Amino acid sequence: MNHDVIVLGAGLAGLAAAWDLAAGGADVLVAEARGRAGGRVEQTELPDGRLVQLGGEVVGRAHSAYLALVAELGLSLVPSYVAEPGVIARATPEGISAGDPPHWFGPGDDTAHRRVSAAFAALAASVDPDDPWNHPEATALDGLSVADWLRSEGASPAVVRLWEIGQLALADGSYERTSLLAALRKHAAVPGEGDRSSGHYDYEDWEGLRVAEGSATVALRMADALGERVRYGAPVEAVDISRSGCAVRLASGETLTARAVVSALPVGPLRSVPISGVSTERLASLHRQRQAVAAKFAAAYTKPFWRDSGLNGLSENEGVLGSTWPQNEGVLSALIPPERYGVLLGMPQALRETELLSDIARLYGDEAHRPLGSWIRLWGTDPWTQGYVTQWTPGDVLAVGPLHGTHEPPFYVCGSDQWVAGYMEGAVRTGRAAADEVLRHG
Repeated sequence: MNHDVIVLGAGLAGLAAAWDLAAGGADVLVAEARGRAGGRVEQTELPDGRLVQLGGEVVGRAHSAYLALVAELGLSLVPSYVAEPGVIARATPEGISAGDPPHWFGPGDDTAHRRVSAAFAALAASVDPDDPWNHPEATALDGLSVADWLRSEGASPAVVRLWEIGQLALADGSYERTSLLAALRKHAAVPGEGDRSSGHYDYEDWEGLRVAEGSATVALRMADALGERVRYGAPVEAVDISRSGCAVRLASGETLTARAVVSALPVGPLRSVPISGVSTERLASLHRQRQAVAAKFAAAYTKPFWRDSGLNGLSENEGVLGSTWPQNEGVLSALIPPERYGVLLGMPQALRETELLSDIARLYGDEAHRPLGSWIRLWGTDPWTQGYVTQWTPGDVLAVGPLHGTHEPPFYVCGSDQWVAGYMEGAVRTGRAAADEVLRHG
């Protein structure tokens, strides 16, 4: 054997797996298609030293595996945008509002929103996040969309709209096409603290922290420590799994051999890699997953000018952008959700920055048109990601089934797609868990 373990992909999951495997004494090699480490975490530096995150960026206090890894790497955590002064803004075709309630709410809508949020949290408490398939009403919950459930609970169109704008702000698929069981499982994984009647997604729980040195630095530190054990520019063309030895064929024609293989490839690119020696059922579960097609936009300014209007830089929108938030002093992040990705791709490339900045200017003023720099990452059509976060449409949870996230030694699976709670946490937790399993099986 060339190696003890070959890891496919040098994103957070693959690097976390390789980091622990190397620490456990395994001879590990990571095959990465790109010329850099990090996958969907990436950063660039401004001339003044500020870092701009172009991919995954924030975590929450429930993300234990990620927080532990940050500490091991000697990095530090600071409050994220949730600590920004000011209030949220919301922009729709008919208007803009600051703070709560949103401008389209009428009498009784706020009370109805609190009522259905409390009902959602109560229902989520009945779901085991590690085993939603055995919920007594799994079939019914998985077959229903979140939006249909809201309407069945008596939510007004205004309340459904608030939930929808919030969902698209996260660049996940529309609640009209999201499995209720999947949404309940996600909430059950991070149930939050305190009064849950005021909302079904607590920003502090999910996104209240960031790495002061930059989230991409987490990946870069691991990659630097692994050194030559990470092979860049090495796309995988085929994988053969056998207990007598595994083989990984690279696009270059080179074949690597090992006792075990850990796949940390996103589910989209993984579908194009022929894999033999793994059960039809396990491959079917992997191939049944889908990802939300989304993009990220970032713009850097000399100062956080949105504060001048009493705003905190956080917004939810019905334009091309789904959301904005401040990622660093004077740096705004934004997401383009799946339902608007086609609009982004349809823009002439030379106009994309101008049109996206116009969405920001509508919220915060003309200064938005004058960034020091801006960056777009088309994660949904990037050949090595083909998506952003895992998307679960009605019926998907049962169709993917309880093999989701499981291993079939000597083939192991990890990655942000293998759900946990938040995609950076999912990547790190499943990567480290896969390494533990490999080491346990020898």
